[in-house]
Parts: sequence; structure tokens; C-alpha cells
Amino acid sequence: MWNVVGHKSAVDLFQRSLEKGTVSHAYLLVGPAHVGKMTLALSLAQALNCERKSPPCGECVSCQKIAAGKHSDVQVIELEQASDNESMGKTKISVEQIEQILHSVNLPPFEGRHKVFIIDGFEFLSIAAANRLLKTLEEPISEVVFILLTTKENMVPQTIVSRCQRIELSPLPYNEIEDALISRVHIEPQKAKLLARLSKGCLGWAVNMAQDEELLQQRSDRLDEWLELLNADFDRRFVFAAKVVEKFSQNRDILQQKLDLLLNWWRDLLLIKTGNSEEVTNVDREEMLIKMSREYTIDQIRNFINRITIAAGQLRMNANPQLVIEVLMLNFPESVKVNSPVN
Repeated sequence: MWNVVGHKSAVDLFQRSLEKGTVSHAYLLVGPAHVGKMTLALSLAQALNCERKSPPCGECVSCQKIAAGKHSDVQVIELEQASDNESMGKTKISVEQIEQILHSVNLPPFEGRHKVFIIDGFEFLSIAAANRLLKTLEEPISEVVFILLTTKENMVPQTIVSRCQRIELSPLPYNEIEDALISRVHIEPQKAKLLARLSKGCLGWAVNMAQDEELLQQRSDRLDEWLELLNADFDRRFVFAAKVVEKFSQNRDILQQKLDLLLNWWRDLLLIKTGNSEEVTNVDREEMLIKMSREYTIDQIRNFINRITIAAGQLRMNANPQLVIEVLMLNFPESVKVNSPVN
């Protein structure tokens, strides 16, 4: 059976292709990080090399080897960490990695029926590496399948995209993720509900969080930092701004993650104010959200959500992070102690 949660249309497409013998020589799986692209790719690799009549069985030697990353005909190519100072923190897929693939492509399968090459983070393929791979995609080789995974299709050369069968994986519904966490990962229901809401439809992210308590604690600590700023003076807010900007220079993702937390919190406040509390993300703090929602008007909440969104966009456009965060600090709304929760 396919070891995939959701993504029924993609699974059905692969199943039909296997039954009809029309499997493409190259697929491009598009979707957000941790949405299930790698799981689907490995399941297809299993189906192509499964030893049973109804592939993928997940139990035969071939399927088990692929799941363990030990099958000689299935290669997963991932990102290399860049070593130069200019690209510090970035990643790339090198020409050398692609050259290794091309050498292996011309050899027959060693223990399976198909050679499968899964390239993760394909948007980071260098131009030189893309050009080396393009000729192979233009001239498909029998029994060879490429599965390219990307979160940013716009960064993949169009010449590559045009030679692949494109499959888009959308975020999963909350209930599917919640059910999978309970039944497959054996997470207790309340925690599963929280992780499902925080995951933004990406099961892999929820599983990672479930397996590392420090990540959930980190999320809670960061949220507390934002909430403490509501009653802080400007000096304290600017000290906070200086600290997060310093971390931003070391890792740009950290500040974006913090802004996402803040945005989700104020989105939850808006949902409660408008009578849609069943859609709240931070379900573990719902009582606090209800109480806080009485202290701000709908206009205040909407305006601050807009401010956060603008700040996040400016950071993505490489605006001065110190200035962006300080302006955000100046625009924190002041509590008006409104009595009505829907005013």
C-alpha cells in the first residue's frame, strides 16, 4: 500500500500509470516544505521496484531497502552546504552530484527493475548542473525515472519543467493531519490537534515537532516574548528588536518564523472576534486568546495584522531589518479594554 497521507489525486495518477505501463521518465513534485513530496517519491520508487503483485507492498525486501535508504538502484540527492562566506547559510546542488547521477544513469539496474533518482531541493540546482541534466531528460533512458522535488517552482529552469510531468501537492486538511498523528505516530489527541493546526497543512513538519519537545517549547517561548512586549515600554521593545536583528544576520529564517508566530496569534484574535473560534491555530492558549480579544477592537487587530504582513514582506525584499522591526515595535496596538468580544 502507498505510505502516503492524503494527496489522493497524485497517488491515483501513479497507480494508473503503473497499471498501464505509462510511467513518465521524469516527475516534478511541487509543494511547500514537509507537505509529503519525499514520502510520495519514495513510495513511487517502491512501487517501481516492488516484488509483489500489488505494488508498493511495503513489506518485500526491495520496499524495505528503499524505506531504509539502502537500495542500490534508488538514490536520493540532497543539498550540499555551501562553504564560501558569500553563500553562508545557503545551499546548492553541485555539478559533481549531477555528474555522479549521469554516470550511474547509463548502468543497468543492479537489484531492481528501475533506477530512480530523487533530487530534493531542485530549485537550488546550479545553472551548470541543470544544463548537464537537461540532455538526459531530453533523451529518456529506459528503466530510469527522475523525481524532482521543489518548494519554489519559479526557480526551476523552464527547460527542465517542460520535460517533466508536473504534480502539485497542496497542504493537507487539519483533520487528516490530526488523524495521522494519532493513528500513525501515536500522539495524544490534544497535542495532535495543536500540531495539526500549527503545521499549515504539512504533515512532515508536524511529525518533526512531535518528535522533538524542544521545538514546541521554543515555539512557546517565542510566543511569550511577543506577548510580553504588549505591555512593555519603547526602550524594552527596541532592545528586543536589536536582539532579533542580531540573530537575523546569522539566520534569516529565525525572524521570519517569529513573525509567523506573531501573525498567527493576531489572526486567531480576529477569528475569535468574528465568531470563528473553531478555526483558531493556537488551540493550547484559547482561553488567553478569548480574554485578550476583549482588549482590542476589530480594526486594531486588522491593522496590526497588516503591519506584520508588511514587515515580513519588507524583510523578504531585503529591507533594513533594524528599521523594519523598530517600526513594527512602534505600531503595537494599545489595549482599549473593550467589553464585547465581537466589537
